[in-house]
Amino acid sequence: MVPYTATLDVDQATVWHLSALLNAERQRRGTRTGTRALTCYKQAVLVLRWFRDGTAIDALARDNRISRATGYRYVDEGIDVLADQAPDLHQVLEHARTTPDDPLILDGKLFVSDRCSEPGPSGQSDLWYSGHKHRHGGNIQFLSDARGEPLWVSDVEPGSTPDITAARRHVFPLVHKATADGVVVLADPGYDGAGVGVRTPIKRPPEVDEHRWHVDDRAYNRLLRGLRCIGERAMAVLTGRWRVLRHTTMSPSKIGAIVQAALALTNIEKQTH
Repeated sequence: MVPYTATLDVDQATVWHLSALLNAERQRRGTRTGTRALTCYKQAVLVLRWFRDGTAIDALARDNRISRATGYRYVDEGIDVLADQAPDLHQVLEHARTTPDDPLILDGKLFVSDRCSEPGPSGQSDLWYSGHKHRHGGNIQFLSDARGEPLWVSDVEPGSTPDITAARRHVFPLVHKATADGVVVLADPGYDGAGVGVRTPIKRPPEVDEHRWHVDDRAYNRLLRGLRCIGERAMAVLTGRWRVLRHTTMSPSKIGAIVQAALALTNIEKQTH
């Protein structure tokens, strides 16, 4: 073993904020003082190292002289505490009602995970395998603003779930009510048929009817694409900052909580700057 010194590029205020959340969780559970291997501060650093650098939990446990099982337990606790701080869909839509001129962008992303062989509904396909992306992972729906800032992320759906099916489960029941109050939601062609209030591109007619491809329809699609493309970069904000999102070795069923925790960390960093 060769020891070395490293610096975690996370603001000190973010570490203290997470430490306070972990301390509140220990008090809620009734944990007695001095019974944990790590203090709240050291646990916060451990959790942030995992999110920021994707450090293997084996290495985190070894660095802190705790068992591998304890390392996993501490990371799981940090994920749950942070995920509870993520904004819910009600909050995002209520705020959007106050700024009707700013559209919301709806999109989905496959967060890659290790292969998880679980039969799908037919009993033959792999539940967590996306035939569209040709990767294993979890489907996450998200809303962002027109500046590309992530606002909300959904719970995870298996990678085999199409975007529109996942959106019908997690997004549309509330979004349709919000669009009746003037909220504008933009989406890509994968959400065609989403219903009233969700703006999707107009389909191009068949080649034989190309003369019917009206200039207004083409202008509408170009404008929609221009507004939507910036918002669709929102997930790059999370995956660029928190490297653990690029590939998870945990159960894919935990991807939703991990992404929600990453969104909460991003919001905490904004508040502390």
